[in-house]
Amino acid sequence: LGKALPPLPDELRTDANKVRGCASQVWLATNLAEGPGGKVFDLKGDSDALIVRGLVAILFALYQGASPQQALAIDAQGEFGRLGLKEHLTPQRSNGFASMVERIRRDAQAALG
Repeated sequence: LGKALPPLPDELRTDANKVRGCASQVWLATNLAEGPGGKVFDLKGDSDALIVRGLVAILFALYQGASPQQALAIDAQGEFGRLGLKEHLTPQRSNGFASMVERIRRDAQAALG
């Protein structure tokens, strides 16, 4: 999945898009775009570690095109566990995944005011 992730444009590799709490470098741009029913997430991201790029791709599968309300209702940790992936990550990678989820949730909450 990480290999299939589209490259992140250099202009999005900013400090504001950098996710804190990850062992690897991770950038996550959580923009809202106009969708058929209102604002939806248009996510872009990247990491310097291939396995983390795969985690970013999984998050995109869960959140891409979701409204802020839908994003807040998604249980990313539960889905990750359901896929059987939790036991394959080091604690540092799990913390990084949690940081990425929290970033999306914070941005969804901010979008709702």
